[in-house]
Amino acid sequence: MVRMIPALRAEGLGTQMLLQVHDELVFEALDKDVEPSLPVIRRVMEQAAEPAVRLSVPLQVDARAAQNWDEAH
Repeated sequence: MVRMIPALRAEGLGTQMLLQVHDELVFEALDKDVEPSLPVIRRVMEQAAEPAVRLSVPLQVDARAAQNWDEAH
């Protein structure tokens, strides 16, 4: 997800990606950055295959915010 941090920085967000486990990403963000970060994260993930691959079925991303990984599920 090398595109994630530049996309977040372009929006002025200090959110950091901490961990990727298969199809799950864990981020750390200040409270003020949580809500603005979610659409950026969704957009980058939904377009992750482009331009190398054009998917015929759109990729849908579910993003949630919580104090820890367990609470987000």
